Amino acid sequence: MQEKKIPSLSDIREAHHRIENMIHRTPVLTSRSMNKLTGSDLYFKCENFQRSGAFKFLGACNAITQLLANKQVKIVATHSSGNHAGALALAANLHKLQCIVVMPSNSSKIKINAVREYGAKIIFCLPTLQSRESELERVQEQTGASFIHPYNNFDVIAGQGTAALEFIRDCNELDCLIAPVGGGGLLSGTAIAAKSIKPEITVFGAEPKGADDAWRSFKEKRIVPSVNPKTIADGLLTSLSDRTFAAITAFADDILTVSEEGIVLAMQLLQERMKIVVEPSGCVPLAAVLENKPIFNNRKTGIILSGGNIDPEIASGIHT
Repeated sequence: MQEKKIPSLSDIREAHHRIENMIHRTPVLTSRSMNKLTGSDLYFKCENFQRSGAFKFLGACNAITQLLANKQVKIVATHSSGNHAGALALAANLHKLQCIVVMPSNSSKIKINAVREYGAKIIFCLPTLQSRESELERVQEQTGASFIHPYNNFDVIAGQGTAALEFIRDCNELDCLIAPVGGGGLLSGTAIAAKSIKPEITVFGAEPKGADDAWRSFKEKRIVPSVNPKTIADGLLTSLSDRTFAAITAFADDILTVSEEGIVLAMQLLQERMKIVVEPSGCVPLAAVLENKPIFNNRKTGIILSGGNIDPEIASGIHT
C-alpha cells in the first residue's frame, strides 16, 4: 500500500489521542488592549508554554510513539538548529531512547543547553544544510539511528496539527487562523486540521520578508528554496519540503510576509501588554496582523504563538 503523503483530520485526531497524556494542553489567552490596537478579536494559542518550550514537542512525541509502535528502536537522530532538537531530545528521554542531534555550530545557546539537559548527544556541524545532512548520514551509518525529520515527516505533521485541533475545540467561533511558516510542519498541520473541521475558516501562514521562500513557493506553485535568509526569526530559515508544500498549497489560503521591525514590535507588545515571552518566530503571526489590519478588522483571529525559547541576549537587545 502506498504511503500517504500528508495526514488527514483523522490522522491528526488519532495523534492527539496518542500523545495527549504526554503534552501540555496549552491555554488560549485574550487581551482587550491588543484587540483595540489591532481592530480584531485576537485569540492566542500559547504553544510557548508547551513542554520543551515550543509546538515542536507535539510532532516529536507523535513521531517517536508511532516509530516505537512499528519497529524496535534504540536510537533516534535528527538535524536541527532549534526547537525540534530540544523537542526530540525530551521525547526520546521520556521513552528512554538515546538521541543524537546534529546542530549547526551557530545554534542559539539556550537551545543547545536544552538539548544537553534533556540528555541528548550533540554533534556540531557547519551552518549549511549540506553539512547537516552529511553529518546525519554518517551518524546513521555508525549507529543505526532512526531519523526523525523536523518537518518532512508524516507523523510530525500530524502531531503539529493537534495544536489547531485543540484551538478550534476551545474557540470554535474563529474566522481565521494564523501560524508561522519555516519548513512548514506547523502550518501544514494547522491548515489540514482547521479546514477539515471548519471549511469556511481562513488559514494564513506568516513569515519574514527576509526569509520569504514559502511565500514565493505558494505564489509560484513550486518549491522555491531558502537562500541566504536574513531575519531575527531564527526558527523560520528552512525551505518547505515536498510534504509541507503539498499540504500548504492544498489547504492554506495565503501567506503574509512581515518586516523585521514588525516582528520586534510584536515581541515587545506580547511582553508588555500580555506579560508573556515569545521567541521571534512565534511573534511573526501577530506582526502579520499588525501590518495587515484591514484583512483582520472585526474578525475573530486565532494566532499560534509557536514557542518561547529566546536567548536572553536577544530579549534584552529588543528592549534597549
